[in-house]
Amino acid sequence: MYKYLLILLFSTLLFAKNPYPFSALGDVIYNNVNKVENLKKIDDISKIYGNKIDKYVGDVQKVKEEGFALENSSKHVSAKKYLNDLRQLAKEYDFFKRTVNTFYKKAKEKSNSKLFSQVINSGLVDTKKHKKEIINYYFAHQEDMNTTGIIQSYLDEDAKLRAKKEAQMRRYKSKKAREAERIRYLREQDRLEKERLERKLQKELKEKKEEIRKYQQKELSKTI
Repeated sequence: MYKYLLILLFSTLLFAKNPYPFSALGDVIYNNVNKVENLKKIDDISKIYGNKIDKYVGDVQKVKEEGFALENSSKHVSAKKYLNDLRQLAKEYDFFKRTVNTFYKKAKEKSNSKLFSQVINSGLVDTKKHKKEIINYYFAHQEDMNTTGIIQSYLDEDAKLRAKKEAQMRRYKSKKAREAERIRYLREQDRLEKERLERKLQKELKEKKEEIRKYQQKELSKTI
């Protein structure tokens, strides 16, 4: 039994994804470094922060190696230095999250559907917090968006959204027919309004004539 536990412990350490020291902070950085690296695939972000992203990814790898060295009790790495390095990386990670959220707002405001899709699928935007905004944006711009990623997951998990999507697609396909129907409806309403006004005018004229006739009869009777 003791031998089995030693083997299990050794296997766990051997295949550990991240260094154990200060893992509460380190895991957030190490588990999300690929998301930051993938920001280079977004042209609007890469052309501004491409070099900063490369440096960050390289620094994360170096600090991760420090963490494993510290875990193995290496004298060349101090716990204080490793913790300070993690804190610096955490600040940079927060910077990238703020940057992506800035581009999210920019894409939404300017109706840049390509950028919008890229940033919501980056993993660095709180899509649960912005779920309603994301869904509303999709239904308002679905003609120039694909559903790959987070939007498709929303559509798959919610039958009502799928039904709404299908209804939207049918309405888009019949857009010209709907517009023609709208024009016919407006013309018909205009015709009915004209007829109503004409009937009202005829009635008022008739009442006026009747009023004049009665007045004339009254005046005539005074002379007899």
